[in-house]
Amino acid sequence: MPDLDEMLAEVPESWQLYQEGLKLVHQSQVPYRTLRTGILQCTSDADYLAKLFCVREAFGEVLSCETLRSWFADTGREVINNLLAHAEKDPSGFITAFNEMLFYVKDSDNWEDIQLELAGRRVQEMTFVDIVLDFILLDAFEDLENPPASLTAVMQNRWLSNGFKETALSTAVWSVLKAKRRRLKIPDGFISHFYNISQFVSPVLAWGFLGPESHLKTLCEEFKEQILGFMRAVFNSRKCRYTSADELADDIVSLAEEHSKHMLSKLALPLDSAAGSQLYTS
Repeated sequence: MPDLDEMLAEVPESWQLYQEGLKLVHQSQVPYRTLRTGILQCTSDADYLAKLFCVREAFGEVLSCETLRSWFADTGREVINNLLAHAEKDPSGFITAFNEMLFYVKDSDNWEDIQLELAGRRVQEMTFVDIVLDFILLDAFEDLENPPASLTAVMQNRWLSNGFKETALSTAVWSVLKAKRRRLKIPDGFISHFYNISQFVSPVLAWGFLGPESHLKTLCEEFKEQILGFMRAVFNSRKCRYTSADELADDIVSLAEEHSKHMLSKLALPLDSAAGSQLYTS
């Protein structure tokens, strides 16, 4: 790792939060599960870890506000609801599972179990960044880029119909989730709730990314592009102020609003189905 003084000398004096992060990185006090330097387009591992510290602090500020917590939850629910509707899947099961997850994580009696489960999966801190952005979303994108050879063989078999391929893909996803669920030490904990959501969402995403060219594939790629675009912007010092947790939090909220607005415009439902979708999201 470069000398700390050399690194600090290259940082603007106003970047007090980032400087604090660099000092902690130099002391090996920024825990992490996986280095995301490349995918988030940071300049070095030290840069990524310093920014990870800052973003954790800023998201703590953001989610200390009940209004913003509700906004993030409502937006996430609406995005997936609309994606499932475009895939011609009934979103009601997902909505129920999503709401049950929110109820579970809000109950402080469950926090110790949540921490225990996630620690077993090397999640380092109980933050939105570590759990939702890193463990759930980035891991999911990586898995979809590297599907099992058995699934790839089915998808590339030109003698099979698309309907058969989609069914086979969904069955494979459900089988994996069922096997993973049997190994859970806490049968009704955080990971179980996550699998409840995944059983509705994962088959659609898998078919969207791995299946043939289609409207759904375009939407799934847009979903991924907006998630990655948001995360890369958050970890970009030209787009966010690494001066203080408060200012970085303000920039994160602005970027979240910008990217979610763009995503929802792409996922907008036709007027004749909007009323039906509203029943699912109310």
